[in-house]
Order: sequence, then structure tokens, then C-alpha cells
Amino acid sequence: MSSSSVSDGILSFATQYSIYTGFITFSFGVIVLVGFLPIVIASTFSILAYHNVRRIVRRQLPIFRRKLDKQITAMVLMRVIVFVCLSLPYNAHRIYVINYPTSRNTPMAYAIGRLIQAILLSMIITNYMVNFYIFIIFSSRFRRQVKLVLVRKCWQRWRYWCCHINNRIEPENNIEGRNSQMESDENI
Repeated sequence: MSSSSVSDGILSFATQYSIYTGFITFSFGVIVLVGFLPIVIASTFSILAYHNVRRIVRRQLPIFRRKLDKQITAMVLMRVIVFVCLSLPYNAHRIYVINYPTSRNTPMAYAIGRLIQAILLSMIITNYMVNFYIFIIFSSRFRRQVKLVLVRKCWQRWRYWCCHINNRIEPENNIEGRNSQMESDENI
């Protein structure tokens, strides 16, 4: 066995190994770390919060505090449900794309795959925007705070900037009227 064939074999193995490790690392990173780990963590903590609120209801706390805890738990549970519903399709699509890649040689299939990816990516981005609306729907306290901020602070500032009324008192510059009055006084 010559040294060139051994070095070619090692080079070939190293190239294939680097491609394989890159694929495994990318697949693991996308599927597990970015895809399913956040879902598992969020679900676990929402279940723990739910059990905690159930335990708090049995203890003697002020009614206002129990009501607030229920609202917060409802918001967290709905947030996690929406997060799972919006994240799971994208994760499933990523698994499918990694296992069954679409070649660019078939333009129609490639375009459909890219369209599906764009739609699912939009769902992932929507996931970050939907928090505000979930909190508005499920929390009366949050609604009051938003109303306070929007009406009292933002609306008044906007009204001052856009509809600024000049409250200065300005003298009436009617020079002609004064001269005619002086002439009439002189004539008397």
C-alpha cells in the first residue's frame, strides 16, 4: 500500500466525515435546539404554573391575588398553546426538508417547497407578535394598563404635537383704525 493511497483515503474519509458531522450538527441544532427544546421547556413550565395556581387556589389568599394569579396563568397557558401551534408546523417542515431535500433541477417542486417554507416562516414570525393580542384578550389588568398608556400619555402627546393651538395673546395691529381715530379727535 503506497503512502499516496493512504493519504487519499484519509483525505476522502476526512472530507466525508466533515460533511457528515456538519450535517448532524446542523440537523441537531435546527431540529432539537431551535425546534423542539423551546416547545418542551415552555410546555413544562406552563404545566408547572398551572399546578402552582391550582395549589394557590386552595390556600387562603386575598381574592384579588387569586384572580390575578388565574389571569396570569391563563395568559401563560394560551401563550404556550399558540407558541406550540405556530412552531410545530415549521419544525415538521424542517425535518421533512432535511430528510427529503428538493433538487433545484425540478423548479416547480422547489418553488412549492420555498413557498411552504415562506408561509411557515411567517407563522414563526407571527408567533412573536401575537403576545400583545393574547394579553389584551385574557387580562383586564393589561387592558387597563394599555389604555392608560395609549390614552393618557401617547394621545396627549400626539394631540399636543399635531393639534398645537397657539394660546398667545397678540395685539391687534390695526394701524389704519388708530390713525382715523386720531384724526377724528383732532377735528373736535
